[in-house]
Amino acid sequence: MSATAKRRKMRVLFASSEAVPFVKTGGLADVAGSLPRALKHAGARVAVILPKYGSIPQEYRDRMKHVTDFNVPLAWRNDYCGIDKLTLQGLDFYFIDNESYFKRDGLYGYYDDGERFAFFSKAICEAIAQVSELACDVLHCNDWQSALCPVFLREFYREIPACNQVKCVFTIHNVKFQGQYSFTVLDDVLGLGHIPAARDQLYYDRDSINYMKGALCYADALTTVSPSYAYELQMPFYGEGLDALFRRRSNVLSGILNGIDQSIWNPATDPMIEEGFSAADLSGKAACKRALQAELGLDEDPTHPLVVFVGRLTDQKGLGLVRYAMSALMRRGVQVAVLGTGDAEQEEALRYFAAAYSGQMCARIAFDNELSHRMYAGGDILLMPSEFEPCGLSQMIAMRYGTLPLVRETGGLADSVVPYNKFTGEGTGFTFANMNADEMLDTLLGACEIFWTKADTWTKLVRQAMAADFSWRRAANDYMDIYHGLHPEVIRYNKRRDR
Repeated sequence: MSATAKRRKMRVLFASSEAVPFVKTGGLADVAGSLPRALKHAGARVAVILPKYGSIPQEYRDRMKHVTDFNVPLAWRNDYCGIDKLTLQGLDFYFIDNESYFKRDGLYGYYDDGERFAFFSKAICEAIAQVSELACDVLHCNDWQSALCPVFLREFYREIPACNQVKCVFTIHNVKFQGQYSFTVLDDVLGLGHIPAARDQLYYDRDSINYMKGALCYADALTTVSPSYAYELQMPFYGEGLDALFRRRSNVLSGILNGIDQSIWNPATDPMIEEGFSAADLSGKAACKRALQAELGLDEDPTHPLVVFVGRLTDQKGLGLVRYAMSALMRRGVQVAVLGTGDAEQEEALRYFAAAYSGQMCARIAFDNELSHRMYAGGDILLMPSEFEPCGLSQMIAMRYGTLPLVRETGGLADSVVPYNKFTGEGTGFTFANMNADEMLDTLLGACEIFWTKADTWTKLVRQAMAADFSWRRAANDYMDIYHGLHPEVIRYNKRRDR
């Protein structure tokens, strides 16, 4: 060990615009609520920092303690920022308080989102500089809402001792949302217009800048939420205009598959399902299917394969393929149940099918967490034919409940689902390669044939799927590798845990 090396916990500040259980609009909140706990278990000293939204439940707001406050310089502005703290189940959460920016009904979709999240990023940098308990070795930022942190740290905070050794990791959860704003924002909001390096690296096209592009240029390491998505981002079809930049920085780009909270998604202990079950005793799953068929108004017949879809009702999720195949599935006696909300066109089409095929098809156009648990537990097949899928959690949850996923081979779906091999018996689900409805239909009907004619094979696949490990432990160890690669002088505090 060198004279400068220190055996201590890696200090990580995890920046996210949302986190379970405080606020959630998507999968980022699940990651921010689960991954930091796994990092702490892997030997890091971790804290999470997010905005103090007005929509955070009062029960949490009442438990927050005020740490400090200061002003944040943002171009010509000098705005108030409070830092509040809440420790929940052993993990420290810090909240950026500014009611003008964050005390609103929703999280996103406001005219001044560019300014709001520029303030969020700048406030994080100021907090690192001014609040000793937020001192960190690694600032781990997520998606465009915190993408300016690496830019601000490099351009405004290099001379501050608390900031000059901070390394930035930036994770892309979905490249479609990049934070693109008028070029005037560069000077009027960010205060970066006079810095050529920042101006050039944030520049996106003739009249706009791109927050995510700034992080992709300035961060010390880039990650995304599955190995296949890291590869896909370097292609024009998936890269959303940033593929050349992903190729240029591919030497620091890693894909780390997300996990799920296996204490919440556990069919043996889940209080929201009809009857608990396990891989050793699957009788409860049959009871869950009967109860789900009854709840959804489907024919209560165990010989009908029950195909479930849980998620956003958008083209990206492959709903066009599902609509094309629906009539053929109905003719073959397959049951289909859909839960979700999304585009009006998709919702209306699914309502039509539900009315036309009563007893075989049900569409619940709603967000219903408890029903989603029952659908994962009661389904036979989860259908997830996504056009692209950075990671995806539904297929992991479905496997946990013995519902075999049928997915398109893209992003995290390709990384998490092992396709059935009829020669070796291996597999945890079924896959198809192309955005083609006939290919999806053939794969789905082939899976149904196994369900109908090879009960032993089906049960074996169910047990193999339930045995798959999608805990956060593996991902946490991979992130710890990245952190220690950026700070080799910090020796691991404890022994590396098995993957």
